[in-house]
Amino acid sequence: MGRAFIVLVSLTLGLGGWSTFSNAAPRELHNGVVEGADYLLSMPENWNGGLVMFAHGYEGEANARGTVRSSPLDFYLSEHGYAWAASGYRSWGYRPDWFLADILALREMFIKTFGPPRWTIIHGQSMGGHVAIASLELHPEIYQGGLIECGVVNGVGLVDWLYAYTAAAEHFSKLPLLETPRPQFEPLANVTWLSIVGTPGSYTEVGIRFDNVVKHLAGGDLPLRLEGMKQRYVQNLNPRDPGPDRAQEFARHADTRHIRYNIDPEYGIDVAELNRAIARVLPAPGARSREVNPVFADFTGKIRMPVMTLHETGDFRVPFRLEQDYRRKTLAAGTAHLLVQRAIRWVGHCGIDGVVRERAFADLVAWMEGGVVPEGDDVFGDVGHLGLRWTHTRHPSDM
Repeated sequence: MGRAFIVLVSLTLGLGGWSTFSNAAPRELHNGVVEGADYLLSMPENWNGGLVMFAHGYEGEANARGTVRSSPLDFYLSEHGYAWAASGYRSWGYRPDWFLADILALREMFIKTFGPPRWTIIHGQSMGGHVAIASLELHPEIYQGGLIECGVVNGVGLVDWLYAYTAAAEHFSKLPLLETPRPQFEPLANVTWLSIVGTPGSYTEVGIRFDNVVKHLAGGDLPLRLEGMKQRYVQNLNPRDPGPDRAQEFARHADTRHIRYNIDPEYGIDVAELNRAIARVLPAPGARSREVNPVFADFTGKIRMPVMTLHETGDFRVPFRLEQDYRRKTLAAGTAHLLVQRAIRWVGHCGIDGVVRERAFADLVAWMEGGVVPEGDDVFGDVGHLGLRWTHTRHPSDM
């Protein structure tokens, strides 16, 4: 295990390499490998006993060990006396079941080295949100809180959503999107499909109807919905066999039988008939089993500790709808009082402002330590007004 004691300069590993912060709080920075996964660990000189485990997002599919990234809260945590540890994971790929175990192994190493923390928060971004919620539901004895941003908070609900989106696109275009393999799928989606439906802001009559269905599928007329949709409009289309360079394990768990489509009345389409007509995607044999692999089964909403989520309204890589779906699960489980959700009015995925993140973390700690329940958004209310209280910098298209 490598060690460096840092007094006036704090080092952090970002995507571009090592960078420095002057006048940072003194801390030790450690790096090494635990059970095949690289890690970074920061221990402040005056540790207050709090530990944050960071779970990063999806890197793609490759035969390589995962890339370790420092906590996005690095400087803030060091300044306030909190330790943090981040796993690079044992591999690339969409395997939150493996990565949950990698985070647990890193925490065990931390305890053996420094002693037990007084509490542990798991902080997940994007796919790390899937890792985080699975960790909180399956290992409630380990974690005392969760902070999730731009996260896959409804787990396999994301792959359900992506195939529901594709099935709707297939229905309105009458193209065999689900059953066309790659590479033939690429021109079908990028050329033929676009010629039939158009693009956001330049829809055909067919595209207008598709967009209205997607509006309901996304969770309503969310702020910056169209701007976000433009970024993932074609990329969110997926054939049933995603191809060897895609997240095949994730895709095999897709199940759209529970999806209920909707469309506004002015389009004259019977909603019941729409739901009968759109093709359904079923999981592969043995998939979606809680006994075989609970991380790829439906989440229960049975959290036992405070959880704070942050999510961009214009995120179409991990759509805001997942926040609504997980809220429904906590309501059914009687645990909704443990979930606070804040919408951020922004376009894209995982671009949340550091000021927003730090405020959310501070509010989460106050909730855990002092019982002060922070305020959040009603994700089922007037969605057009979501995020007005929490958005630090307004998007140019949201003025």
